[in-house]
Amino acid sequence: MGLPATSRLARLLIRGGLFFLGWLTVTAAPAAPIMDFVPPAAGSYKLERIQAATEGAVIDAKGKRRRLSEFTQGQVTLLAFMYSSCADPNGCPYALTVMHLVKDQLEKLPETRGRVRFVSLSFDPVRDTPRVLALYGGDHSGARQHLAWDFLTTRSRRELLPILHGFGQDVGVDIDKATGKPVGTYSHVLKVFLIDRQRMVREIYTTDYLLPAMVLNDIKTLLMEEGVRLR
Repeated sequence: MGLPATSRLARLLIRGGLFFLGWLTVTAAPAAPIMDFVPPAAGSYKLERIQAATEGAVIDAKGKRRRLSEFTQGQVTLLAFMYSSCADPNGCPYALTVMHLVKDQLEKLPETRGRVRFVSLSFDPVRDTPRVLALYGGDHSGARQHLAWDFLTTRSRRELLPILHGFGQDVGVDIDKATGKPVGTYSHVLKVFLIDRQRMVREIYTTDYLLPAMVLNDIKTLLMEEGVRLR
């Protein structure tokens, strides 16, 4: 993720150690599953227009106030909801792994430069501050990349909830039954959204369907729909 393991661990511990588990999860992310079928070729099928991408107020990894639409228009966007301390191997770490694999493949295609972006939006605005997300994103974030990957948060849960509701992303705060207090983890169904240049959601992936080859071909299909010629 951009920094040597020892350097990243030290920096996270210096900042209070709150995200040590999340760091371990990222570096030890599960491998993507091996598919037992061959997905249809890119461009041989059509992705339906499901819904308009939701708008909302977000904060980027530099702490700047932005609109979510700045990250969901003009390019094909893969948007995943996450939180940095997630320890569920079938949740955020799995999505991160798949996105890395797809990113690696897209960066082998010169035609995709500036046409595809990834976005990771946290639903833990209390702990996932811009500084934490800047560390979490490492060298993969920023517009200078072949494929930009932005890590976003919100100012509060109040500003986050309309975004979650608009996308249909259900999230529950886990509570300690003995104390009645939050334990710092979230219950959620993994969802990743593929959005076209006009801010229309064209596919919604859950754990069973979030497969690198399928996501890659879907992204290529949207690019080809726009007239981009791919190798």
